[in-house]
Amino acid sequence: MASGDGQALAEGISVNVGGSAIPVKGAPGVSDSQIRQAIDSHVFKQWMKYMTGHNGILTLGGGGGGRCSLRQVVIQSVDMFGSRVGFVKFKAEVVDEKSGAKLPGIVFGRGGAVGIFMLLECEGEKYAVLTEQARVPVGRMLMELPAGMLDSDDGDFVGTAAREIQEETGIKVKTSDLVDLTALLDESTGRKMFPSPGGSDEDITLFLYRGYVDKKVVESLHGQETGLRDHGELIKVHVVPYSSLWRVTADSKALAAIALYEMALREGLLPPAPNAPELSSL
Repeated sequence: MASGDGQALAEGISVNVGGSAIPVKGAPGVSDSQIRQAIDSHVFKQWMKYMTGHNGILTLGGGGGGRCSLRQVVIQSVDMFGSRVGFVKFKAEVVDEKSGAKLPGIVFGRGGAVGIFMLLECEGEKYAVLTEQARVPVGRMLMELPAGMLDSDDGDFVGTAAREIQEETGIKVKTSDLVDLTALLDESTGRKMFPSPGGSDEDITLFLYRGYVDKKVVESLHGQETGLRDHGELIKVHVVPYSSLWRVTADSKALAAIALYEMALREGLLPPAPNAPELSSL
């Protein structure tokens, strides 16, 4: 991965912010075409939307309402998923106009994702469905909520959630049976969860799925090996009692989902649970 601000590889590449052309440069090793791919990507456009939106720091300012400005962006690397931009690593020079101080601006851009909180009720007991897989960035195996990145620019959160459930657990669900837990948050939050806002733009929409199932469903799910092998997904399914879920996972998505679910239950905001799911792989 290239690092450092480097020298611009292409003169005249810029993005428009409030009528001003903000220069976009490339770190050493980043080509003109990669710069353009980066700024044309959904990942970068979403970041710009956040920066200039109603609660954006270029709108409200980063220090108690003071005005901030974006001076330049340096693209450091672009990771492609086939023909689509997957990740963009860049450095944004954002300055507080009053003090002249620079805000921390290193960004790992990866865009939006969904997480699915699956609760299955069986014989009066409640179970959560987790997926276990190797996570190289943290160097260990993790048990997590089924989750996935948005694959396109259309923002199909519900469809992505339903697809991820089937790919990672083998369960087919109706999109109408999914409840958006993050939609219950106050509008000022953007109704998203930001798991690592100090370094990444990633926002996560958390969905709840509940179903009444037979004991054989719980037994058949536990230990299944799933995932898309050609995408490097080697996933093992775990079914754990809901009462112990908060102790057995270090996944921030799961811990946040527990909090949202419990508060929604307390406030009476959840609709009735649907019937048992159909298992495609059993």
